[in-house]
Amino acid sequence: MQSGYLIVDKRILPGYYEKVLQAREMLREGKVKEVSEAARLVGISRSTYYKYKDYIFSPGESAECSKAVFSLLLRHEPGILNALITALSELGANILTITQSLPIGGNASVLLSLDTSAMQLPAQEVLTRLSALRGASSVKLVAIE
Repeated sequence: MQSGYLIVDKRILPGYYEKVLQAREMLREGKVKEVSEAARLVGISRSTYYKYKDYIFSPGESAECSKAVFSLLLRHEPGILNALITALSELGANILTITQSLPIGGNASVLLSLDTSAMQLPAQEVLTRLSALRGASSVKLVAIE
């Protein structure tokens, strides 16, 4: 199996999978403002929502993300940020925003928002590749859409 995706009839899945979709839809439509409220209204815990929200999609939704937000720490050395930007470009990512803090203790916090629609890799693989860059640490996927 190459892709990591399956098509499964929802009748054989636990009910909370569909409730995660309902909560995400409520948030997207603005019916509720907070995850805790959406989770409470559909009858799941916040942790269940966060555990599955990036892995469950309805047939009308794309299972591929088009935007992703990553956070990471970069060592404060010449060329480190440039290497990150080059790596993202080679992966096919289009950088939407970069926010970098002032370096403290030799590291700067960086928040990246990316258009990943042209990328051939899933977000998890991008996470792995960014983690392997020289000078990068604490790489996290914050959100995908």
